[in-house]
Amino acid sequence: MSELITAASLSGKAAPHFRLADASGAPRALADFAGTWLVLYFYPKASTPGCTREARDFTCMLPDFAAAGAAVVGVSPDSPKAIGNFTLKQDLGVVLLSDPDRAVAKAYGAFGTKMLYGKAVTGIVRSTFLIGPEGTVRTVWSPVKVDGHAQAVLDELRQLTAG
Repeated sequence: MSELITAASLSGKAAPHFRLADASGAPRALADFAGTWLVLYFYPKASTPGCTREARDFTCMLPDFAAAGAAVVGVSPDSPKAIGNFTLKQDLGVVLLSDPDRAVAKAYGAFGTKMLYGKAVTGIVRSTFLIGPEGTVRTVWSPVKVDGHAQAVLDELRQLTAG
């Protein structure tokens, strides 16, 4: 029996490979970000209130992330069309990727049981992974509370890249 993958268990390990379609259907892979810091965040569903706030927060802070040498990428089970509509409607600057079979979310431990309105459900667990330029998961946040999260990720990135 294989070991259960949890988000926290990835800390200090090589980030799982991914190759997913963006809003235009073009493939994007982990290897595309080699040599740079990557903020990879998993969110449950485009155009919902929490996911919209999170995507807007990361978009507003994109210049700060870029200045610190990081790209920001969001992943959800939504179709490329749905993430394209979400991007346009909310004027988002972050790259969003489609993981319809949730295989990448599962590889990162970002799929499982969570509480939703006091009820246990199975789905995407809002999670963020800060991946170093060498491809190692440096910091994990899971589960994530949206408010203040983008700033916390930026603060951690700045701390890791200082000196």
